Amino acid sequence: MTRVLSGIQPSGSLHLGNYFGMMKKMIEYQENAELFCFIANYHAMTSLQDGKALARGTLEAAANFLALGLDPEKSIFWVQSDVIEVQELTWVLSNFTPMGLLERCHSYKDKVAKGIAANHGLFAYPVLMSADILMFHSEVVPVGKDQKQHVEVTRDIAIKFNNEYGEVFTLPAPQIDDDVATVPGLDGQKMSKSYGNTIDLFLEEKALRKQIMRIVTDSTPVEAPKDPDKCNVFNIYRLFLDKEQVEELRKRYLAGGTGYGEVKQELFETVRDFFAPFTERRKELLADTDGLKKTLAMGAEKARYLANKTMRKVRKKVGIAY
Repeated sequence: MTRVLSGIQPSGSLHLGNYFGMMKKMIEYQENAELFCFIANYHAMTSLQDGKALARGTLEAAANFLALGLDPEKSIFWVQSDVIEVQELTWVLSNFTPMGLLERCHSYKDKVAKGIAANHGLFAYPVLMSADILMFHSEVVPVGKDQKQHVEVTRDIAIKFNNEYGEVFTLPAPQIDDDVATVPGLDGQKMSKSYGNTIDLFLEEKALRKQIMRIVTDSTPVEAPKDPDKCNVFNIYRLFLDKEQVEELRKRYLAGGTGYGEVKQELFETVRDFFAPFTERRKELLADTDGLKKTLAMGAEKARYLANKTMRKVRKKVGIAY
């Protein structure tokens, strides 16, 4: 079976971009692939320094995944920091990572341009991501377009290491679903907590409706035809629709007579109803934190067993096992 790996940061509320861009796809993989899924709390530290918030967010992220359908019996599901070997491998890989490779990473430049404080963790983020991927000999890494370059960086580092020591690491391949590769946010940019343009999951109705009504639209009158492809509301709504429903909505836009407020209300009702059963399950999970921690510990034990196998080989190759 193909080995698939991905993770999600616990730095804030879960949003539609997380769900459609990664989580939904990951959960589906557990039925036909060897799924490795982790909560990337080390990565979250690049933008979240509140320790209590990070700890709370980690358990919430675990509850999110499990509520949405992840089965810890069908996958390996753990918290990144519970597999301490990943930091050791990060240091080893850092010595095979040219500065120019990191300097070319557009994600770092984009985040700094958005006002996120520059630090070494943010700059070296791709090396830690490489360690996550290479540790478990991942073959496929589902990512959005903005993370594709980081998988390419992982491949470059792995090739450099393998050229020196032989075929130690598996070369991963990024997998991008073009239909949801970049989920648009309220302002049309990629939906991201960093940009404050998200539609969050598991919200109370009033808060959810308020977010959706903030989606940016143009000033086209209700009676006039509208271009669906340039509409943020349409591009978010289509994620919940099948092909026939998308075409029907497209026809309504092009015919005129449909206002943005009307479509926003429909989107609100759709999002609310879609996630209602998941929200109830999430509440149950968060009420049993001991059970959550037990599930995560079970996943970490499986992950560490495999990580130790990789690190024994790496240590011997680079000479730190003697």
